[in-house]
Amino acid sequence: MTYARTLARVETYFDQTAARTWERLTSDAPVSRIRETVRRGRDEMRTQLLSRLPDDLHGVRVLDAGCGTGQLCCDLAERGAEVVGIDISPQLIAIAEARLPAHLAPRVRLQSGDMLATRLGRFDFTIAMDSLIYYTRPDLAAALHALQDRTENATVFTVAPRTPLLMVMWRAGKLFPRSDRSPVMVPHAPAPLARALTQRGMPGTLSPLKRVTSGFYISQALELRA
Repeated sequence: MTYARTLARVETYFDQTAARTWERLTSDAPVSRIRETVRRGRDEMRTQLLSRLPDDLHGVRVLDAGCGTGQLCCDLAERGAEVVGIDISPQLIAIAEARLPAHLAPRVRLQSGDMLATRLGRFDFTIAMDSLIYYTRPDLAAALHALQDRTENATVFTVAPRTPLLMVMWRAGKLFPRSDRSPVMVPHAPAPLARALTQRGMPGTLSPLKRVTSGFYISQALELRA
């Protein structure tokens, strides 16, 4: 499974299957108990990723890579950042545009497409929350290299942690690929990922941050700093 093929699967999933689900999940609308645990976990993770950036972001350019419905974009713009939010799903971008407050609109540029596109330019910081979780180690290392090459300071991102429970779920998903229309998360551990980045000749330090576990939401934050 190459980066391009995985990206196409992610686009199909969010545009044809999950857009309405994510619209509710990222709002204040009532959701099931299971999805409520995911909502709480994502809120905690979003707060953690934001904590790795300065409180005052005036004059700072930030890429929200895989911005979804735009929650992080708004948080960053409230701090004064110039934000580029990009997502492979046009439907999610449409939701983000509809939700963007008028007073933040001048500081936020939303668009659909590949987060690795060089046309997006250079940034001071990059955040990729739950948008790199579907990629194999070689593809993930290549994507991080491409993002950090255009980032002056840190790329803060999440992966599915390589825990025994998630490995069982991952192997089960590989046995029954046709029964699951969603892209399969690929678990990663920090040390092998750091080695893969080193093998690519990429300078910098990969540091594990806090792992968030909230019911059905399990995610590991990491920071790649030049």
